[in-house]
Amino acid sequence: MNFILVAVAVILVTIGLVKLVDKFIPAKFKPVLTILLWVLIAFLGYQTYISIYEPIKFNKVKQKRYAQVIESLKDIRDSQLAHRQVTGTFAKDFNGLIKFIDTAEYTITQRRDSSIIDEDLTRRYGVDTYKDIVIIDTLGFVPVKDSLFKTSNRYKTMMNVPVGSEGAKFEMKSGFLEQNNIKIPVFEALVKKNVILSDQNKDLLIQENQVVSVDGVNGDALKVGSMDEVKTNGNWPKTYGDNE
Repeated sequence: MNFILVAVAVILVTIGLVKLVDKFIPAKFKPVLTILLWVLIAFLGYQTYISIYEPIKFNKVKQKRYAQVIESLKDIRDSQLAHRQVTGTFAKDFNGLIKFIDTAEYTITQRRDSSIIDEDLTRRYGVDTYKDIVIIDTLGFVPVKDSLFKTSNRYKTMMNVPVGSEGAKFEMKSGFLEQNNIKIPVFEALVKKNVILSDQNKDLLIQENQVVSVDGVNGDALKVGSMDEVKTNGNWPKTYGDNE
């Protein structure tokens, strides 16, 4: 913004100089000076345009790429949540997670209330005494792959960052946090903004890495989950889609 104000001021001053040249400078010097001043005006006008256009272009590229990256992070999160549901823990790496999706199944169950004779109370009172129980019936099994991805095989490449630096991959790790003497499984998957926007304006990228905003992606990375607290949500705002 400061540059824009300075550039506009310089352009106005230069236009004023053109008029002064036309009024006070000898005729033989006017053509050269006038051309130089108009060249300066054109240059500053172009720089002002670029200073306005570059952030607009950067934001368009950023929003499009963030949306693609977030879709991949959602796939990773859904896969990890399925892994925890079936095994009780999160996968340590993508190879294990992909193998799990290829082979694992959800167990379909049904809960129903029933009652049976309580043998201890029956012996104590001499009459049939019943107690309530819950019976869980296994109805069948559903492949995790079919449930999460249906006919798509995109999970096999979900470790690849879809935009930015060629060949880049998401960082992923898992472990446990201890709370009240209970070990709780946690995981985190992320990619740095420098990777996603590696070919963009470096000054604007530095600013993006320092974002603190309710409608922006705070910090220097897009990520889902955390190794420091028990959560599986993403760090992007709702404008990019569900982050929980």
